[in-house]
Amino acid sequence: MTNIVVWSAFHIRPEIVAAEFPDDRIIQVAHEKELRGATDAEVAFSGNNPRRVRQLLDATPNLRWYHTVSAGVENMPLSELADRGIVLTNNSGSYDIQIAEHLMAFVFAASRQLHRYRDNQRAHQWKDEEHQELRDATIVVYGMGSIGGEVARLASAVGMRVIGVRRRPTPETGVSRVVAADLLAEVVGEADYLAITAPLTAATRGAISREIIARLKPTAWVVNIARGAIVDEAALIEALRAGRIGGAALDVFVTEPLPPESPFWDLPNVILTPHRSGDSPRAYERTLALFGENLRRYKAGEPLLNRVDFTAGY
Repeated sequence: MTNIVVWSAFHIRPEIVAAEFPDDRIIQVAHEKELRGATDAEVAFSGNNPRRVRQLLDATPNLRWYHTVSAGVENMPLSELADRGIVLTNNSGSYDIQIAEHLMAFVFAASRQLHRYRDNQRAHQWKDEEHQELRDATIVVYGMGSIGGEVARLASAVGMRVIGVRRRPTPETGVSRVVAADLLAEVVGEADYLAITAPLTAATRGAISREIIARLKPTAWVVNIARGAIVDEAALIEALRAGRIGGAALDVFVTEPLPPESPFWDLPNVILTPHRSGDSPRAYERTLALFGENLRRYKAGEPLLNRVDFTAGY
């Protein structure tokens, strides 16, 4: 029997985890006061809220493995986890399908100018907008992990030309070519759509810089479903206001919730959603399946899936 503390795991309630793993002791935490009962926990199934992570780590001196139900780990105290010998796994793979579909919905909407038609509808205006086709258009995917790979698969199926950008370039099925991250500036000028699907790390923070944005075609769209801090938002707003790029479709921002005074709300060439690309009624099924397989591996002494590389930051 393994002692597992479950707290603040997004939409996955502790009682659901308890029902899924009846042979283990599930320490259900609904409120931080209940962390007093988590002293014996060796496994944590939780989120990445910095304050709650801090409280959870302080309450679990015997912790050996922490599974976060987020894909990104930029809010996790990686150095401390490494020092304490705690293995960290993330939820990568549980969000690939819905996030890739959300990104492609952005791309389809941008190509057919659906946001402008919605504006026209509200104004009761029967007005033509300019359309583009996606077949033979180029999408540059910055970050070829599991989400980026799914985006590449969908885009390729539509007939788009895919250029992948990743830290370690290796060939991918359906991808025209894959280049190293430091070559982004050399390929971004080919993009009709720049899709940002990378984790937020020291290397990716601000990577979509003023220089990168300046290299985009005047018709190109920036599509971000990763993390807001990967993009220089001030430079992006300037380019959007000046019409130097076609538009931006954004699910993530540096400050969330997006402040009411943000220019993004009112720019006519912007489509935005409130950090909801990962939402799906099936996300918890994939999460529990992933955690269940890793729990089996943990008990068997086998390598865990999705183990975070503390040096790389993902």
